[in-house]
Amino acid sequence: MDQYYLYILSVHIIFVVSWMAGLFYSVRLFIYHTEANDRPENEREILQKEFIKIEHKLWHIITNPAMTLAVLAGIAMICIRPGLLSTPWLPVKLGFVFLLIVYHFICQRIMHQLKRGIFKLTSFQLRLWNEVATILLVAIVFTVILKSAVDWIYGLVGLIIFSVVIMIAVKWYKHYRQKRGE
Repeated sequence: MDQYYLYILSVHIIFVVSWMAGLFYSVRLFIYHTEANDRPENEREILQKEFIKIEHKLWHIITNPAMTLAVLAGIAMICIRPGLLSTPWLPVKLGFVFLLIVYHFICQRIMHQLKRGIFKLTSFQLRLWNEVATILLVAIVFTVILKSAVDWIYGLVGLIIFSVVIMIAVKWYKHYRQKRGE
């Protein structure tokens, strides 16, 4: 039984990494897709058609399947070791995972909007949005690694500080790009 758990844990980690890569790259493509609006019309049309194609392939070939397999492997791990449900850290992790799944489907909605030519978010807002996945990833990893040793208040304060630092870095980068005329 332990051997099966380790195999499934390995599969879970592999697909979580793939899922996160797909999320990070998808939102980066959304940023470039949005910034293509600033290009001359002929360039814009070519770029946006290409972004639609790349976003679609990335989402349906990597990101969606990786999410599905990561979640299924996670469920399988709980089925093999149901005692995990009584640990204090697993509900916290599952809460963060739930938020990541919500994030995933919001990204999917953004992708479909961009495909239809609906640009509700600026490239700066998308840059901030991209950091939400980073914050959730950090929260999940620390929760899993530290388990019950985590003092939840310190962990929450640390996560808030980390989030603020990321947001400041994004704002600084925006300022830097504007200064360089990008």
